[in-house]
Order: sequence, then C-alpha cells, then structure tokens
Amino acid sequence: MLQPETIAEIADELAEADRSHSVIPRITARHPEATVEDSYAIQGVWRDKNIAAGRTLVGRKIGLTSKAMQEATGITEPDYGVMFDDTVYASGAEIPVDQFSNVRIEVELAFVLKAPLEGPDCTLDDALAAIDHAVPALEILNSHIELEGRTIVDTISDNAAYGGMVLGDVRKRPDEIDLRWVPALLYRNGEITETGVAAGVLDHPATGVAWLANKFHQHGSRLEAGEIILAGSFTRPMWVSRGDVVLCDYGPMGSITCHFV
Repeated sequence: MLQPETIAEIADELAEADRSHSVIPRITARHPEATVEDSYAIQGVWRDKNIAAGRTLVGRKIGLTSKAMQEATGITEPDYGVMFDDTVYASGAEIPVDQFSNVRIEVELAFVLKAPLEGPDCTLDDALAAIDHAVPALEILNSHIELEGRTIVDTISDNAAYGGMVLGDVRKRPDEIDLRWVPALLYRNGEITETGVAAGVLDHPATGVAWLANKFHQHGSRLEAGEIILAGSFTRPMWVSRGDVVLCDYGPMGSITCHFV
C-alpha cells in the first residue's frame, strides 16, 4: 500500500500531465508495491480536486470489458473512471487533438440511469430496470502514462485512460432493441478499420453496469439517477491523428461522426 503523501504526489503528477498533454513514467515501475486500491485512491484524489475546481461529474466509464480490449492492453479485469461535463461532445463535433495524449477511439454504448443502482448483489436484470435508455457513443482515450508495460494499476490511476465521449442521437429503451446485437462499423477517413457487436462486452453491454454497481458497493457508494455509464468497447482501439475524420455506423442506432483538428 502507498502512503497518503505518495498518492497525493502521483495525483498531482497526473493532473499536470493532463494540463500539459504529456506522459509520465509508469507508476508500477516506480512503485511496484502499488495495489488496485491505491490506484483508485489516486484517481479519487484527482477527481475530488477537479470537482473542487468547479467541474461537474456526469457519469462513469467502464473499461476493459471485452476480450478485444483485454487482448489489446494485456489487462484482464474491468476498471472504471469518472466523466466530467466538459468532456462530452455531440456527433459532428470538431475535437482538438492537442487536448489529448495517445489519442485513440473506442466503440461503445452509453446508458443513462433513471433510478439509483447499488450492490452488492446487482444483476443484469437490476441494471436493465434502472436504465432509462441506451445511446451509441465513441470514447476518446487519453493516456498520460507510458503505454509500454503498463498494468491495471497504472490505467486506473490515470482515470482509466478516459479523455472524452462523443454521443449519438438515437436513444433506445432496453425493451425496444436487443442490445446484444447492436452492430458497429468503425471508419477512419472513409476506410473501415474495426467491426463488432455489443455482446462482445461481457455477453451483454449492460452487464458492466451491474458490475460497476457491485464495485461501487465495495467503496461504500452507488450509481445515481441521471448518470451516464459508458459501458466498454466492443472493438479494439483505433489510433487517430489531427485531420482524421471518424465515422461509426451502429445500424438501427444510427451513426456518429467527428473530426479531429
């Protein structure tokens, strides 16, 4: 376990890396004794300072929920981070690439809760009952820790590599569509790069919402009504650079576009 002063120092390092769009050395290389609980403590210090500075928390992201993402990162268990209101974009947005580090795109579904959700025994059915609607989303990854050799401790500390989210326009209640079969065709500059279906996320994309509620119970908290839950990618991450135009076709749930400038 890390000492509180070390946790605070690392949180400050990550905050500065976020401001300067830079990368810091792996936490686990410098502190091999660091645990998953330490990493959530680091994330929590960073989160609380942002809230104190006036940012508004709008939801949570879940990461590493699909085999595609676990194989892409070498990390084998889910994680979560926080999302602030100033990181949410509408489809068609122009997104400044310089705001991020190690910029990649993931294909996901987001869920908006109509009721609180808490563990310890939250099930998929409980999650579906608490969800108001699903909406297609792209996650913008933003990694401030060197990628080579990173572990889940590094990733969680870095707010689970969350940078931003682009939301689509089509909303569906869980009883209106079979969420497992929502497709995705991901294009960069008109060339298809990734395909997938939402069942790639834990066999049902809302399973991650139940997982998160149970994880939050371990930390003495719950998910609240109105929160957006970004449920995890069902494709591998796609690298993007300045000038790239991204389009993702979600079939019956419409499409999302954005342009990195």
